[in-house]
Amino acid sequence: MSTNPAQKALWFIESHLSAPLSLDDVAGMAGVSRFHIVRAFAAATGHSVMRYVRLRRLSEAARALANGAPDILSLALEADYGSHEAFTRAFRDQLGITPDAVRARASVAGLSLQEPVMMDSSPLATLTPPRLVHNNALLVAGVAERFSHDNGAGIPALWRRFHQMVGGIPARVGGLAYGVCCNGDDAGNFDYIAGVEVADFSDLPRAFARIRIPAATFAVFSHAEHISMIRRTVSTIWNHWLPSSGYTVADAPNFERYDRCFDPLTGNGGLEIWVPIVT
Repeated sequence: MSTNPAQKALWFIESHLSAPLSLDDVAGMAGVSRFHIVRAFAAATGHSVMRYVRLRRLSEAARALANGAPDILSLALEADYGSHEAFTRAFRDQLGITPDAVRARASVAGLSLQEPVMMDSSPLATLTPPRLVHNNALLVAGVAERFSHDNGAGIPALWRRFHQMVGGIPARVGGLAYGVCCNGDDAGNFDYIAGVEVADFSDLPRAFARIRIPAATFAVFSHAEHISMIRRTVSTIWNHWLPSSGYTVADAPNFERYDRCFDPLTGNGGLEIWVPIVT
């Protein structure tokens, strides 16, 4: 199954937003030429690749300033501007306000921020049937954020933060990583935890989230394609496979499981999606 280059580019940009990024980097990761990615990305999002990168960086900087970030130069450098002055000029040109003013008012209300563009969730033509696995209880610790099904495009950025902080998680067990969806409500909001298995929570620093996944039977789906295709696989599971499967979803966390084959730099290597079911 071919991966849409624009979807691949979106994932790469969102998961590498604070790293140096060039058009060649994005085109190379999408597996197409510069000419191709410029046109494919614009057709999918309405933006040129590097304008989208700039808008996203400035938008994230605005959020950081509204939350009280003290050092504008650090934000400027993270957004790939060489100086405080260049950053302030670009920020004001784009958002109509200075970085200092956003920090002073401690709010992004009324600013035209560029939200992350959602990846494709159209159903797959075929889905490999799952295997059924009974799994023992699992303790996962990591970094968490609350999302809705309308703003899940921010999840790659959460994984970027996880990779920066994972070394500080004590009592880690094994080499797997987990993306856990839990604490959902009727409005479609849920907590997403990017984490690892731990032996216990007793020494876990307060900065980390924790979740106990109870023992359950899971339908386990393989997702072999690029990570940018995951919304399509998840949508197909929930909207097509489950309704026709005869199974009922258990009221418990569902999760993605990443082994050492998965490469967080490229998004390749595949993963598994574990859905708890009532048997």
